[in-house]
Amino acid sequence: MAVGASGADTSARAARLWARAAVVAVVAAVVVLLLAFGGGGLLIVASGLAALIVSAAGIWWTLAHRGPRRWLGIVLMVGAPVGLIVLFVRSDLWLTALVAVGLWGVALACARAALRRPHAHHVMRAEHRRPPERPVLLMNPASGDGKVERFDLVGKAERLGARVVLLEPAGDFDVTALARKAVSEGADLLGVAGGDGTQAKVAAVAAEHDVAFMVIPAGTRNHFAMDLGLDRTDPSRTLGALTDGEELHVDLGSVDGLPFVNTVSFGVYARVVERPEYRDAKAETALDAMPELLHESGPRFDATADKTRLTSQQALLVSNNAYARPDPLSGGRRPRLDHGRLGVIGIRVEGAAQAAELALRGSLSDSLNVLTAHRVEVTCDAETIPVAVDGEAITLPVPVTCTVRRRALRVRVPRDRPGAPPVAPPLDWRRVITLAFRGKAGRD
Repeated sequence: MAVGASGADTSARAARLWARAAVVAVVAAVVVLLLAFGGGGLLIVASGLAALIVSAAGIWWTLAHRGPRRWLGIVLMVGAPVGLIVLFVRSDLWLTALVAVGLWGVALACARAALRRPHAHHVMRAEHRRPPERPVLLMNPASGDGKVERFDLVGKAERLGARVVLLEPAGDFDVTALARKAVSEGADLLGVAGGDGTQAKVAAVAAEHDVAFMVIPAGTRNHFAMDLGLDRTDPSRTLGALTDGEELHVDLGSVDGLPFVNTVSFGVYARVVERPEYRDAKAETALDAMPELLHESGPRFDATADKTRLTSQQALLVSNNAYARPDPLSGGRRPRLDHGRLGVIGIRVEGAAQAAELALRGSLSDSLNVLTAHRVEVTCDAETIPVAVDGEAITLPVPVTCTVRRRALRVRVPRDRPGAPPVAPPLDWRRVITLAFRGKAGRD
């Protein structure tokens, strides 16, 4: 107990020092600009904000239009930051701007270090369990550009005592039926080497029969594996869980009875994913589809997250547990998968002005809604709505309901999970200031 208390005190003192360093860096950045006001400090602030607004407007025009307007958007998007740099250099303000930006960067780094506290509240608890006696692993040879063959997953798994079932490369298989068959034949662990969509289907069978589940990150992105802390660069390292592993109890999402381990997307992203050319040309397909999807005539829908009403949304993302920051499509992570709540991110941007406001205010913008809920219901004027479930495009009848089953899934993972770095927390300057001057950051 004394050791634990001493460790907590040390952690608290370190967090307080980081918070104070962050405050000092912010004050220093402000002082640098104030001292330079007579020599261009005001110009640095004003031109920086202007460049941010113009660049955000350029991004909107690039996404929402074709032809000359798109090219104008690209010019603004790229030209604004370039023009800002030229202005600073020609006005001999580059050194002042560089110092101010550097101090702000230091402030952000210190603030995040202060908030990244090693509490058990932020870590999924693992339990020691005996190795499985009859593990069955389903492997898709076509997933992830052939990772199954490239990393010799079949041979390595069989040498560790697992039975491997190869899925048909052409996609003509019922993975749910195969998983049920394996359980009926006595399997005490179900594993999958494949994409997140396949993972979710087998995970549902494992949860239904209270059988351990194992994730082998052999898909393209492997978001679920990333949030479990698994090594996505070498999926064969996950096989160590067969002989020396532990279990995490994680949540399992459901959308109209269909399981998902990551996200359910409505609106713009779902409409892009349903296009047949998306798999081979993701960026080109998305850029081509955006104009018609973002205009006011595009698809709109309403959502009810518990008792909170979100109206006329262009895009909505419902996740199995919340992301640390509202940017999951750009590599965001979920720090925990066992809170029993859905993460909800809704967006509605009507034009360049709102795009600029979103760029300036971030999650405080009226265009962005970020919350959590136990139940989310989505409705629209049509009878059906396109939905992307863990990246797979389907169509569901309206209304669509998303729920989550807390700790429904026993996931077996290796003890050594090198892909589990600390998740950067959302930045909250009120908590940083409270921590710096009062010695505590309040309740999480």
